[in-house]
Amino acid sequence: MRTMILLASLLASPLAAHEFWIEPIRTEIAAGGRLEADIRVGTDLKGSTYSYIPRNFRRFETILDGTRAVPGRAGDQPALNMEAAGEGLAVIVHETRDYLLTYAKWEKFEAFCAEKDFEWALPRHLERGLPRTKFRERYVRYAKSLIGVGDAKGADTEAGLTVEIVAEKNPYTDDVSGGFPVQALYLGQPRKDVQITLFERAPDRTVVQNNYRTDGEGRAVLDVKAGHFYLVDHVVMRESEPMDEKDAVWESLWASLTFGVPQ
Repeated sequence: MRTMILLASLLASPLAAHEFWIEPIRTEIAAGGRLEADIRVGTDLKGSTYSYIPRNFRRFETILDGTRAVPGRAGDQPALNMEAAGEGLAVIVHETRDYLLTYAKWEKFEAFCAEKDFEWALPRHLERGLPRTKFRERYVRYAKSLIGVGDAKGADTEAGLTVEIVAEKNPYTDDVSGGFPVQALYLGQPRKDVQITLFERAPDRTVVQNNYRTDGEGRAVLDVKAGHFYLVDHVVMRESEPMDEKDAVWESLWASLTFGVPQ
């Protein structure tokens, strides 16, 4: 119980301002095999692993021959550990609960806005008459992951998340040598001219980060390589009207998508 409390507190700490992603133990499995994946928080595809803790998520599902809730007991690791229902492209979907963090320093907020490409929020913060310190942000994570099961046939699907990244090719069956197309959506609508970040991990564990911008339809074509693992990340920042002085004045909504490209 003490371990579970510690994990929950870490997930709600400022550490959680980093990326949140689903990392499959294996990105390709045999038909009838087990879907297994960790939930991770960190930077540069390095970070802490978190257990299956029901109070920390609103949705945790697999989409493969239907949609199924991920079963488990509090404290289970890996967080996803279930038999695959059929074969094809399995889409794993996870939505966290709301979390709050407090900015003790203005510089931390400046750095975050610069990294995630919403520097417009800095003058807007001051226009709203908000303090430079001790203000709060609410955030929610929306993660997806693609796992090839058996023949791995199929396509990613829009899961109805508030913000999400949809893969427009199947990395396990389609030719992605010319690029991997994705679309960023917010409330079901394309995110035009926004930043998407791609984290690439090579077989030797080297990680490279590159930023892309979406076009007028919210799409970007990402450069990918055989044998590498990928995390695609996008963040929406929106204003929040506080109910009292302890409530959040900003809300960030994080989308991630992970997948591997076969050798």
